[in-house]
Amino acid sequence: MPFGQVVIGPPGSGKTTYCRAMQEFLTGLGHKVTIVNLDPANDALPYECTINMQSLITLVDVMEKLRLGPNGGLIYCMEFLEKNLDWLQDLLEKQKDRYFLFDCPGQVELYTHHNSVRNIVAQLQKWDFRLVSVHLVDSHYCSDPSKFVSILLTSLATMVQMELPHVNVLSKIDLVEKFGKLDFNLDFYTDVLDLQYLFGHLEGDPFFAKYKKLNEAIVGVVEDYSLVSFVPLNVEVQEKYMKEEGEETQEQEEKMDIFPGNL
Repeated sequence: MPFGQVVIGPPGSGKTTYCRAMQEFLTGLGHKVTIVNLDPANDALPYECTINMQSLITLVDVMEKLRLGPNGGLIYCMEFLEKNLDWLQDLLEKQKDRYFLFDCPGQVELYTHHNSVRNIVAQLQKWDFRLVSVHLVDSHYCSDPSKFVSILLTSLATMVQMELPHVNVLSKIDLVEKFGKLDFNLDFYTDVLDLQYLFGHLEGDPFFAKYKKLNEAIVGVVEDYSLVSFVPLNVEVQEKYMKEEGEETQEQEEKMDIFPGNL
């Protein structure tokens, strides 16, 4: 019964960086980790990739041969993978006693209303995988009330569409105030409570004041479901912690070598 994470989210949210950091973290704890790259456009992987979708199909080839744009080409690639899941199954079966990280493409519609990724995940579950969806969102969206409303709706739509246990993550939290001071404290954005306070800030912008009813409707939907919340994440802190832990372990091992009588 393999366990794993399906790492999804908009482009630039830090999915690949998260997978690399999670691989290092779990490996440091003694777990065997397999990363599966399901992004046919990501050819600069910073981690050791055991299974790579690009050995099956690449976005560049699809765009050249079928004359599709990047969005249409990416959808074609995921539909192609869905029809050739025996390729993926054969590779997964060779990975015994592993924890899996599925690094997915950064195209929002693949997770909000297109069915290919959901169908692929459903097939993984039929193969007895126990999965959780990790949805990364760049924390800079918190600096703009209108953008925060949009990621609330995107996150909710993704949760409903994916049909998995789900964690929403605000990535790059250490950089959030570089885009402007937050209107509220961090708990407001992570707990997603009392969203009515956003309206005062939205009405301050003449452009968004015209869409008051739309914003109220979106916030109403999010509050009615009461499902969306976020976990803040700073990957750099975890990497620093793991480095310190590794140095401490090395020092302990060196002491044991110097004083073998302690064994």
